[in-house]
Amino acid sequence: MKRVAVLISGGGSNMLALAQDLAKGPLSGGARAWVVQVVSNVPGAGGLARAQELGIAVATVDHRSFGADRAGFEEMMRAEIDRAEPDVVCLAGFMRILSPGFVRAYAGRMLNIHPSLLPKYPGLHTHARALAAGDSEAGCSVHLVTEELDGGPILGQARVPMLPGDTEQSLAARVLVQEHQLYPMVLRRFLEGQGGL
Repeated sequence: MKRVAVLISGGGSNMLALAQDLAKGPLSGGARAWVVQVVSNVPGAGGLARAQELGIAVATVDHRSFGADRAGFEEMMRAEIDRAEPDVVCLAGFMRILSPGFVRAYAGRMLNIHPSLLPKYPGLHTHARALAAGDSEAGCSVHLVTEELDGGPILGQARVPMLPGDTEQSLAARVLVQEHQLYPMVLRRFLEGQGGL
């Protein structure tokens, strides 16, 4: 069995998409994979309740209680993640920049989904930046997490055309639909050892 831990900061819609997809059936080789744990840095994040409804173990490590002690926060995060013994760690709307040491601990087995067509627009405000640039399309990318912010090898992308009158909100909503399809597909292929798309 393959074990997946998911890190979230908010509503957990991508986490839910991953968990529901893996629950549908085995990987191509017949092995099963499950989201076995969800960890949030935000107490009361909506995704925690959604995970519990699916019977998934949850944990919270409130980054605010650590103040400027980033190392202490990450040490506690790692303890919670490692307790679940995951094969893969998925960032799904986890809104903290991780230190090189944390990333190295899960090198080659930590994935992230980012709401832009990387390498365009790493970091925040991706939809506003795409609109301001007058791009003809936007989208999302799943990539391996490396020490460079949103800079790891891309495993899959989905494209969304920009429409006349698009706002950040309308564009984000359309991209999110694609995120919910792309991330489970890429994770499944990754767990099957097939790499990127």
